[in-house]
This record gives sequence, structure tokens and C-alpha cells, in this order.
Amino acid sequence: MKEQLIRLLKIITLVQSKPGIRSKELAVRCETTERTIFRDLDYLSAAHIPITCEGYGKGYRYNSNFSLYPLDWTDDETLAFALLHSIILDMKDNTPALLNAYDKVMATAYKEKQAKSIDLAKRINTLFYMGRSTSSDTKTMYLEDIVQAILENKQIETIYHTQSRDETTTRTIDPYYLVPREHRFYLIGYCHRAKGIRTFRVSRFKRLNVLPTTYQMNNFDLHAYLKNTWSIERGEESIHFKIRFSLDVARYILEEELFVIPKITKQSDGSIIFQITVNSAREFLQWLNQYGPDAQIFEPAYYREKQKESLRKWLNLYEI
Repeated sequence: MKEQLIRLLKIITLVQSKPGIRSKELAVRCETTERTIFRDLDYLSAAHIPITCEGYGKGYRYNSNFSLYPLDWTDDETLAFALLHSIILDMKDNTPALLNAYDKVMATAYKEKQAKSIDLAKRINTLFYMGRSTSSDTKTMYLEDIVQAILENKQIETIYHTQSRDETTTRTIDPYYLVPREHRFYLIGYCHRAKGIRTFRVSRFKRLNVLPTTYQMNNFDLHAYLKNTWSIERGEESIHFKIRFSLDVARYILEEELFVIPKITKQSDGSIIFQITVNSAREFLQWLNQYGPDAQIFEPAYYREKQKESLRKWLNLYEI
């Protein structure tokens, strides 16, 4: 099988380099018989490589529009073909044309893979609709570059603005995952400046370049990283909430698709008891407050008292 693969590649090279070459010469150059050459040409024809005979005594040539691109190889097929390089180098008849042909095919394979990644990045970019047209939160201009970098395991360099500290820094990031949350996009990756995994809000990227340097993700587990994270803001606590939702909103809670899976117990009056553990309370409480008096905190006592304090302050604003 190895010898046949080498011979098929050599036939392609010879026909490409010498249009009109005859079967007898192909047999001599490939150190085999004409009968074997005819069989090999049948294999190439079955593989849709259009080597045609121009007629008796006129030899073989490619159709004028023939191209090896696209190859549509899998990663395993690309690797298998790449291994042919060492076989070619060990051949007695190691012609420059054969090596050149090999290099061209491999270049085509890698070019096709890159083109597919770029095309996929563009198609992914067109899927996102953020619902606004001018807000900084809808800055999707870098999404295509980020998706491409993730697909190709390439580092990015960005100018990042932290609004809360009014700080602008240059960051080199190994981009792992792009996560949509609440009309915004967040990038999770390894930050070389912080020397650790960080979450970046894409709208705060002021400039972004995809670097030629590649990275290895190693054993990063996104699910473990975001465990008990209500939305995107990670904390270091383990806070267990027990909430009662009234009958009026219970069905909406049951239909919600949440990032953290709660334990829900239905009550005889149609209300539900909602229990969940989160590692940071702020985002969860923001979500909870939209249900107003239809959501009652039972536990923890600390946040029950904090909610009562917030409601008193809110009430005082309207009693003035």
C-alpha cells in the first residue's frame, strides 16, 4: 500500500511536470509495468483526479481546469499524508519534482484548513444580534478575530479598559472560550499579565491583534471554572439561597433556562421553594429583585436582613 501511494503521487507529479507523457515512460520512471500504470490511472480516475489520455500516441495530461484544492482532509488524513515526507526522503529516486509536489499538496491542505477557520469565524459572527446599534456593549467588531484565534489556538494582544478602575492595560491572552451573557460577550482565557485564568468583557477591548504565536489549553475545564457562577461573575464563596416564589411567578421560574441548576420543590398552593448555591451573590440578587414581592428570601439570614435594609432605604426615598 505504501509503495502504491508513493507511485500514485509520482504519477501525478510526472503528468503535471510533463503533459503528454506516455504510459511506457511512466512505467520506466516509476519502476513498474505499463499494466500497473494503467491500474493506477484507474485508481486516480476513481478519486476524481482528471488525468486524461489525449489519444493514441499522445500521452496523458490534466484537464485544464484541474486543481487539488479543496482537499477536504480530516486532521488524521493530513497527519497521515505528512508522514509521507520521510518516505519520500528515503526513496532512491528522490526527485526534486516529487518533493515539490508534496510541498504543494501540504501547503494546499494547510491553506484550506485556515480558510475553513476564517469562513467559520465569519459565519459565527453573522449569527449574533445584540439588539442595539450604538452601545459599547454591542461592539462585535472583534468577535470574528476572537473566534478565529480560538479555532487556531493563537494568542491575542489587546488594549483592555477596566471601567470600574478607569485603567487601561495591554494584555496578552490565550483565548479559550467566548461566552454570551445578558446582551454582552465575555472572553475566558489565560492572561499572561495576571498569570492566571481571567474573564474579559469584549466591549472593553480597545484594540485587538491575533498573534502568530500558538498556545496549549492543557486541562482547563470550563464547567469546573464556572461551577456555581450565576452568570459570569465568579466569587470565592459558597452561598446557599432558599427562596419562595409565589404562584404568580412560579411558572416563569420553572421555564427559565439557568446556568446554575437549582433544586425546586413545588408547594400545594402553587408556589415553589427554590434552592441554589452560588459563589457570588451580586448577580443572583439582581436577577431575584426583578420579581419584587413575589420572591421571598428564607436563607441565608444575612441576605434576608440585607434585603429588608435595602427595602427600608427604598421606601424612605418615596416617603420624602
